[in-house]
Amino acid sequence: QVRVVESGGGLVQAGGSLKLSCAASGSIFRINDMGWYRQAPGKQRELVARITSGGSTNYADSVKGRFTISRDSAKNTVYLQMNSLKPEDTAVYYCNVDIVGVVTGQLWGQGTQVTVSS
Repeated sequence: QVRVVESGGGLVQAGGSLKLSCAASGSIFRINDMGWYRQAPGKQRELVARITSGGSTNYADSVKGRFTISRDSAKNTVYLQMNSLKPEDTAVYYCNVDIVGVVTGQLWGQGTQVTVSS
C-alpha cells in the first residue's frame, strides 16, 4: 500500500509565505515526477509546479518567481515554498506523484487548504 500525505497549509495574509510538504510512503520502488496542483472553488484543478526525478522543473505562469518546488528523493518528499502570496492563490493544494512500486501510476494526496487574506 502507498500513502501520499500533504501538510503545511493554513491561513496567511497577502504577501506572506507558506511551505507545503508532501511525503509518499509504502512499497515504492521509484518515484518519477512529483507535482503540486490546486483547485479553487468553482474552478478546475490546475498545475502549479512539477519536478522530474532529475530535478527539472516547470511552473504555471501565475506563480513563476514566487513559488519554488523542490524534492528530497531519499525521503520521497516534495516541497512547495510559496512566497509573496496573493488572495488568488487561495485553493486546496494537491500533491501528485508518479510512482513505480506495488501500486504503479499517478497518485493524489488528500489536499491541504491554503487561504490568503487581503
